[in-house]
Amino acid sequence: MRVARGFDVLGQAAAIPQSGRPSASRERLRREAIALARAEALVDAAYCYCIVPLAAPAAELLCAGGETLFAPWLLPASGQLTAIACAVCTLGPLLEKRVSELFAERRASLALALDGLGNELLFAISRRAQDRMQADVARRGLSMAGELRAGDPGLALDAQGAVLRLAQAETIGVELKPGHLMQPMKSTSMVLGVGIDLPAVHWSRCDTCPTRDKCAVVARAQSADPAGSALDAAQSA
Repeated sequence: MRVARGFDVLGQAAAIPQSGRPSASRERLRREAIALARAEALVDAAYCYCIVPLAAPAAELLCAGGETLFAPWLLPASGQLTAIACAVCTLGPLLEKRVSELFAERRASLALALDGLGNELLFAISRRAQDRMQADVARRGLSMAGELRAGDPGLALDAQGAVLRLAQAETIGVELKPGHLMQPMKSTSMVLGVGIDLPAVHWSRCDTCPTRDKCAVVARAQSADPAGSALDAAQSA
């Protein structure tokens, strides 16, 4: 199990310009949100992950670490799936609490800007975790492919508990609440396939999203990584 925290994901976000041509008011609100998050130390970025060997040959129902996941999308067209990488990322509880306070103070515009910044930061932590997992897997002479998150096509929402247990999410203070919701709410989980000579996949968990082409988070990821989007990275890792 690997844990990382205390890294400056906020500084990374501040250095990336907004995609497109945002209005002056949007730019101002984002700057205010970043300044507020920094001044009040609202971001406690952390992630943890485990690479868990399969307990039986790969099948639609994957067995690993005493848990079972129905994740047929992870079965490769070639190569051999030998393990799954389960990760959990979080911003901690303070940012979402501050968003609620801003709404209560009737400062909705800043609240929305801060909430949007939180989503952006969580996406950046996910990318960092994926990069770390990829490096870890490569050191073992293995490959990694695909990305699934509980509740998206390819992995049912009720798999959330198993993913958090496999990733040992409690080490970074993330737990599951009723309705399969993570607490803190600004948290996310993911599962990727690990194995021998896994091919690049040609699907994405975002394929069915009607707003994929207009997704601001993906556009920002492309600005940060001109070689490819976050979706491409998840597909070809």
